[in-house]
Amino acid sequence: MTALQSSDTEAIRVDIRQDATHPEEVPMRRMGTRVTAQFEQYRSHNFFFPAMHTESESQAYNILMYSHDTYGLGHIRRTMAIANHLRDTNTNVLILTGSPIAGRFQFPQQVDFVRIPGMIKKSNDEYQSFSIRIDQEKALSIRTNIILATAKTFQPNLFIVDKEPQGLKKEVLPTLEWLKSESPSTMAVLGLRDILDDAEVIKKDWREKNVYTCLDQLYDEIWVYGNQDIYNPIEMYNIPEKIHDRITFTGYIPRKIISAGTKASVRKKYKISDDENFILVTTGGGGDGLEVIDHYLAMHEYFPTPLPFKSIIITGPFMPKKVREAFAKRAKKYGIKIMPFHPRLEELMSAADLVVCMGGYNTICEVLTQQTPALIIPRETPRQEQLIRARRLKDKGLLDFIPWTEVTSQLLRKKIFSLLDNQSLYKDTIGAFKLSGLDTIRARLTQFKEKDSAAENGRQPVDLVQVL
Repeated sequence: MTALQSSDTEAIRVDIRQDATHPEEVPMRRMGTRVTAQFEQYRSHNFFFPAMHTESESQAYNILMYSHDTYGLGHIRRTMAIANHLRDTNTNVLILTGSPIAGRFQFPQQVDFVRIPGMIKKSNDEYQSFSIRIDQEKALSIRTNIILATAKTFQPNLFIVDKEPQGLKKEVLPTLEWLKSESPSTMAVLGLRDILDDAEVIKKDWREKNVYTCLDQLYDEIWVYGNQDIYNPIEMYNIPEKIHDRITFTGYIPRKIISAGTKASVRKKYKISDDENFILVTTGGGGDGLEVIDHYLAMHEYFPTPLPFKSIIITGPFMPKKVREAFAKRAKKYGIKIMPFHPRLEELMSAADLVVCMGGYNTICEVLTQQTPALIIPRETPRQEQLIRARRLKDKGLLDFIPWTEVTSQLLRKKIFSLLDNQSLYKDTIGAFKLSGLDTIRARLTQFKEKDSAAENGRQPVDLVQVL
């Protein structure tokens, strides 16, 4: 993702608000707004809030998940997939997220979220507030205090931190340190996607930020959401040997498997017959996928005769509205439908015969879950992780890819036809590839619960007003 100018950021803010009424989207939840308003009303009248700690609550197992979500959809989608699998009648999952569109997704029972102020990257080490006009330090201070207050109040049995060991600009460190000193029974787990970046870049970054010490002193376990035989961060990132026994390779994180009936309904909805090929083009959040969509439309414009497949393009909610409208105008000539966002993207992926997309972790997991052949156009800046992932998974016969700088209309058409002609081969290979991530995580959680139940439970209720 390239750094954004302030004008781009403002355009995205406007687009997200306008898109909230799109018919394909889920209405935003208002419960948090009502509760906050009532809380402020009572607090302004100096009412005391007793700590509400019922017997059923004391028996519940609380999981707190942190997802910094400075941009895009990947982190929140992965976090929600894990949360949905870990929840049960006695397990609460609370997600800390900076995603500006968290409210567009449907949250199941026992899962909820705390929205921390959004931040967006301006450069490799500089961020700005996404919606409110305050400087970086003030925004980070608000986020840091919300994260810590939530942990103190929620009293998690398990704290899962996504991707960034110290959080955005070290905002999670105070919470990790507080849990270690004041709530040592809380398990702290770092969840890492399969590949973070070029190995030399990660090693340099972790040395400069003292991450290796953080991993050793503040985390009980590290979960790598990938397969060690595909990419081994222990070796690639020089993780110290004394931490090795705390690392679990979970396997890739699967998503919901879509039924045959739903696939048929999706195709019927968009008037795609059984004998027609359906290609889905998606660029995740859309902030850095302009070129992928441009290449796909340019392919249709290059060839004089219509291409023999139907297409739907999901631009992503972060694509500026003017750019999206320009794409829609070009796409209309070829009967291609364009949407900014779809809350059930996995249904479209399952119904498709081929997905053309970028190489983000979550998109890859989604196409592998639905066993849909995929043509990847992985970005190569500012991180190399998508390109590395595409190469490793192509070696396993799970997908095909075109390097970002080598895409042409002719090559794109050639690759698409090759994948469509060999669908059964790709489906067989993907079908034999086990996505074990959620099963492994669930097994670890069961062990944590057994350990927790064996220990003495001496948690005390916390007064919400005192914490805030």
